[in-house]
Amino acid sequence: MSKYWSKLVTRLEPYVPGEQPQDQQYIKLNTNENPYPPSPKVLAALKESIDGSLRLYPDPNSSQLKQAIAEYYKVAIEEVFVANGSDEVLAVTFQAFFTNDKPLLFPDISYSFYEVYCKLYDIDEKRVPLDADLSINLDHYSIENGGVIFPNPNAPTGKALPLSAIKKYLEENNKTVVVVDEAYVDFGAESVIPLTKIYPNLLSIQTFSKSRSLAGSRIGYAIGNKSLIEALERVKNSYNSYTLDKLALIAGTVSIKDTDYFQKTVNTIIATREETITQLQALNFSIIPSCTNFVFAQHNSIDAETLYMQLKASGILVRYFKRDRIDNYLRITIGTDNEMKTFVQRLNELIP
Repeated sequence: MSKYWSKLVTRLEPYVPGEQPQDQQYIKLNTNENPYPPSPKVLAALKESIDGSLRLYPDPNSSQLKQAIAEYYKVAIEEVFVANGSDEVLAVTFQAFFTNDKPLLFPDISYSFYEVYCKLYDIDEKRVPLDADLSINLDHYSIENGGVIFPNPNAPTGKALPLSAIKKYLEENNKTVVVVDEAYVDFGAESVIPLTKIYPNLLSIQTFSKSRSLAGSRIGYAIGNKSLIEALERVKNSYNSYTLDKLALIAGTVSIKDTDYFQKTVNTIIATREETITQLQALNFSIIPSCTNFVFAQHNSIDAETLYMQLKASGILVRYFKRDRIDNYLRITIGTDNEMKTFVQRLNELIP
């Protein structure tokens, strides 16, 4: 601890991403990256765009990317916000809507950046316990609050709420902003974006990192009522008007227009996920139903930490969370068919 640190810095507990060890080559099934490359059209466009124009600032309004997103979802461009990955969108969201005297509600088992941002921005929080089956139950959110945020599907569980449950909650809670973090929605859940036309307090946050294979480009976006988007723009433009670089803007614009490649990749991952679930169940794993590009699984006789360490020693990385209620689960990203075949073979060797 440095004597020069502020009081804020001393009490922060930063988010810890999935490990990225460099000691050997691993099959990486721990960070929910897409195992397939971006659209070939994206790669071609990027190659054509690397020229002397990089000396110039990018479009501060990200107009082409916003327009492409707006057309894809059939919303107005004024209802779209973009930033440097969905984590930055979340950071701006927390600053724009949740700094008040009532607690922000979010699940007790969820994306751990929520609690990090609460500490960073001095936001009062209340973590709402998941049900016994690790489901989000929105009936438990019908209490006084200064805002609500939850992922759908949830992470790290992979479970998704039906749109009807979210709509029912929005009918009850119309006084504060409700944010649905839809990072994994393309892998089997229903997006709330159509509901943003009905509920002015609803904000959907999505990313190009998962289903569009652009984690390295850091492109996130939000869709909601234009008054919510204006608030996000005011915060963003108060610290950085150029949050997305030129190449990221091009990559995102081309990617969202290539619907055929996107759908093919997503369908392939879903099929591999379902086959992996079947194989894991045959090895005596219990699986949480997944609408994501990962599965949350526990073995019925071997503890998760032991399996995590054994898999790592054999060259395969999965995610292990040493937290109450989920410390016997492994989060396993869906890789290519060959990667998952090797993974299952390794488990067969490790499990007696």
